Amino acid sequence: MANGYAVADDQKPLWRRIIDFPLVAMILATLVFIVTGTVALFAAKPIPDPTGAQQIVWKVIFAALLIIVYKLVIAKMGEIKRDDLRANGALRDLSVGLGVGAGIMVVIALIAAVLNVYSITGPGDTMDLFPEIIAMGVFPAISEEILFRGILFRWFEELGGSWFALAITSGLFGFAHLSNPGATPLTSFFIAVEAGILLGAAYMLTRSLWLPIGLHAAWNLTQGEVLDVSVSGVPVEGLVTAKVQGPALLSGGPFGFEGSILGLLFATAVGLWFLVRAIRKGELMRPWWVRRRLAREQSRPAEA
Repeated sequence: MANGYAVADDQKPLWRRIIDFPLVAMILATLVFIVTGTVALFAAKPIPDPTGAQQIVWKVIFAALLIIVYKLVIAKMGEIKRDDLRANGALRDLSVGLGVGAGIMVVIALIAAVLNVYSITGPGDTMDLFPEIIAMGVFPAISEEILFRGILFRWFEELGGSWFALAITSGLFGFAHLSNPGATPLTSFFIAVEAGILLGAAYMLTRSLWLPIGLHAAWNLTQGEVLDVSVSGVPVEGLVTAKVQGPALLSGGPFGFEGSILGLLFATAVGLWFLVRAIRKGELMRPWWVRRRLAREQSRPAEA
């Protein structure tokens, strides 16, 4: 599957070959993503917004519409049609992602506690727990994974191969977090490496978005809503009240654990483990032009 190429591609009409070309398909899918978000924004606009309710409603509508639009439109685009939000294995992959994502953050917090840069000082506040679960966990996990892995990684990989897709989407993911509160070039680099490899390799391993969605959601929720640590620079009220102190390189400072060397080392290690498993499974895709050449070479004996 990962190395496949449609041999009959040259027999398609020119217009079809153009819109199926990886870069074109990626641009069109990104436009579909943007339009979906805009439609959701207009749908949520009548909601009164004295306490931020409009933003929550928008995120719920956007996430729901995005899943529908992905399955009905985006999954059917491009040269290689595939549904990365398929129901088969979804619960298993989502559960594994939630468990591993939570585990990563708990281990980082334990190491930070041993190093005296993280400590729990008392109980937390659960008053805004549900809106924060939507805003910080469910919505970013669904929207960002569909965009970065379901659209960008998918078609960058079809164009330049797996290594190219992993490198460029990791860089873009880190760059996207550069405008967050408390972000620096170093925290964005850490995000690019640790989260880019972790989430990209999880997608490669399963060829499904459910594992990276679970990882992403649990990463955010455990760090913020459970451990009371800022999530990518955004302060969150946790189930406990915690104190982060010491060198920013160890604690992540106002950006959160993902901006620390602890996050970089441990999350990247888990990501590399996923990557090795994906490689052993045969999930490395060759660049578009290599697959095309191999497909033509394989078709010659049959044509003779």
